[in-house]
Amino acid sequence: VQLQAYGGGLVQAGGSLRLSCEASGRSIVGHSVGWFRQAPGKEREFVASIRWNDGTNTYYANSNSVEGRFTISRDYAKNTVYLQMNSLKPEDTALYYCAAKLEFATKYNYWGQGTLVTVSS
Repeated sequence: VQLQAYGGGLVQAGGSLRLSCEASGRSIVGHSVGWFRQAPGKEREFVASIRWNDGTNTYYANSNSVEGRFTISRDYAKNTVYLQMNSLKPEDTALYYCAAKLEFATKYNYWGQGTLVTVSS
C-alpha cells in the first residue's frame, strides 16, 4: 500500500484546510486509515482514524482537542481519506501523516510522507 498525503499549507488561525490521503497499490479493504501529526520538538500523536470499508468507526484524539473541529471521512471511489480541519489554532501546526493498518492490528504499518500545516496567529 502506498499512501500519498497532500493539502497542507499556511493558514491563519480560525481558518480551514482539508488534507487528503490517496491510497494506491494494494487494496486497503479491511484496513483502518488514520491521521497523525508531529509538531516541532514533540512526539508524533494520533489525530483521527476511520474504518475504510464502510467509513464507520471514526475515532478522534481526546488529548489534543481536535474532536469537534476536525472531521475524518473517506471517498471509496477515489481511494482517498480526508481530514477536514476547521477553526485551526497555532498549536495545530505540525507535519501531518496518514497511515493504514489492518482493522484489528495494533500498529500502523503503512505510512505516507507528511504534509506540513502551519497556522499563523
